[in-house]
Order: sequence, then C-alpha cells, then structure tokens
Amino acid sequence: MKWQDYITADPAVLVGKPVIRGTRLAVEFILGLIAQGWPEQEIIRNYRITSEQVRACVAYAQERVTEEKVFAVAG
Repeated sequence: MKWQDYITADPAVLVGKPVIRGTRLAVEFILGLIAQGWPEQEIIRNYRITSEQVRACVAYAQERVTEEKVFAVAG
C-alpha cells in the first residue's frame, strides 16, 4: 500500500497535520480511535471512510516510527 495515495498534508488544512485526502480527519485522530480499541468497521461507519484509508493511517504511522532515531542517554 502506498499511504501517499490516501494521506496528505496542507498548511491550509488543520495547520498542516497529515489528514485523509479529501477530508479533515487527521491521521492522529484515526490512530487515537484505533488505540482506544475502536473496531475498524465502527471507524468506517462513523466517519464514512474506507478500510484502505484506515490502513493508510497505520502505514503512515509505521513509516514515521521507522524513521525515528532513538539515542540512549546516560542517566
């Protein structure tokens, strides 16, 4: 899946936060619903998006985390 087909960021929409293309639904909002335990079908039904759009949010987050660098700090 290419999340880029479903996710966009535009400074004029939600201050540039990544959103599902054609909506004002932020990726972080959808991920928050998933983290709270919402079933995918509930998200799809309540927000009128597709399964592909939900998976694109997860793919976007996975790519961002993969790029993240973590450094050990002596404490």
